[in-house]
Amino acid sequence: MSEMNDDDASGAKPAGSGTPDGGAPVQADEAPAARKQRSRRQKIIRRTALGAAALVLLTGGGIVGLYYDLMGNIDQKSAKDQLGSNRPKKLNKSLNILLLGSDTRDGDNARYGAAAGLTGARSDTAILLHLSPNRDQAVGVSFPRDSMVQIPSCKKEKGGTVPAQFGMLNAAFAYAGPTCTWKTLETLTGIHIDHFVQVDFSGFKRMVDALDGVEICVDKPVNDPRAELNLPAGKQTVRGDQALGYVRARYSLGDGGDLGRIERQQKFMASVVNKATSTSVLTDPAKTYKFLKAMTKSVTTDDELDLSTMKKLADGLKGMNAGQVRFVTVPVEGYAPDPNRVQWDTKLAKPLFEAIRQDSDLPAEPTKKPEHELPKPEKVKVTVVDAGGKKQLIDRIVTNLSRRGFDVAKKVEKGAPSANSLITYTGAAEGQASALAQAVPDALLTPDATVPADGVRLVIGEKGVHLSAPPAALNKITGGVKADQNLCK
Repeated sequence: MSEMNDDDASGAKPAGSGTPDGGAPVQADEAPAARKQRSRRQKIIRRTALGAAALVLLTGGGIVGLYYDLMGNIDQKSAKDQLGSNRPKKLNKSLNILLLGSDTRDGDNARYGAAAGLTGARSDTAILLHLSPNRDQAVGVSFPRDSMVQIPSCKKEKGGTVPAQFGMLNAAFAYAGPTCTWKTLETLTGIHIDHFVQVDFSGFKRMVDALDGVEICVDKPVNDPRAELNLPAGKQTVRGDQALGYVRARYSLGDGGDLGRIERQQKFMASVVNKATSTSVLTDPAKTYKFLKAMTKSVTTDDELDLSTMKKLADGLKGMNAGQVRFVTVPVEGYAPDPNRVQWDTKLAKPLFEAIRQDSDLPAEPTKKPEHELPKPEKVKVTVVDAGGKKQLIDRIVTNLSRRGFDVAKKVEKGAPSANSLITYTGAAEGQASALAQAVPDALLTPDATVPADGVRLVIGEKGVHLSAPPAALNKITGGVKADQNLCK
């Protein structure tokens, strides 16, 4: 949700509407007085209908009453032809909706890419929202945009085909739009997806503002001009640009990776759910209408997300509280060819996908701990040694190791030239060396009696060194984020 298509559609009228009011057509030979009386009567009927719709909304069925007023705002796209016929079988009456955050720079979103000269659109956020058949549980599964995956052949909306290829998940959207991301995730997970909903930057801000802001918590002050974000420490309510900056920021609120941002986005969405279910947003007709109006102006959906489906969804969600909504992330591991990318941990991901398909309990996290638990990064004292590596690389390694929590000495020592990069240590610091090796996998572990016993040395040689992807702290399926959690924990 971070980054979410704002097509402020013109609001197409239902088929058969003969007047701007949607009433019966005016006959050409009708007298002016009769036309005036008819117009007045139509306005009264329309106002009465809206009043009745608000009353129905109060009792839980308002999506139906407001359908014609709201549905015309939504930009809908045909999806069936692009998805093809070879799709996963639907096993039960659960509802699976793909939520996409688009980073398009079109229209109102142009200013978000102006500084970097960005154009086009990608899916910066991809979440599969699973609603159980009885609508008594909901699980949102996040898929990192930097995941390296096999993308199937996809049909473009305006004709043509994109061949199957291996690449980042968010590239599927850039190649052939939301249906390509839809098809990719169905192919990889085996889960039948029923619908998609896409939202962009401007639409995201509108929906947050319609909720009168969303509560967040940050542990330290944030000043990030790049994300247009300036926040004091502690619990607070954010709106508009501040809310967008909070879910978009990569460096001021994280280590530059996508996994940390996903966790923050999940906490934000959990806060949205908590506010919607614990306040008058869903029971006050005016507030509900305000939010629905903002939402329908902000989303693009498939053309089968119709009145009947929306009514079933609304009826099914009655009474669901925040404690029944949970967000998790697909288990991932480092992608060896590129430390800035991740790949799915298939051993852990398959049971998760099967649980979603079958609507069964999510698999539990393995409880067995390794025989020799490695020290945490803050317990690892690292001295970086320049042995012929490029200064820019060395500076970046020092910075990123510090961001990951390692206790890195500020001074970089000068050492004898070396072609390879090494992690040197004494026997007493073997645990620290092993912990560092997980972050720097291409540095050779090398015992050295001359190294101080209370730490390790990272010797960066001419061939340089690479950091592995940040540890996938979110691959604990029993963890994740619940919508009724304490924000500041």
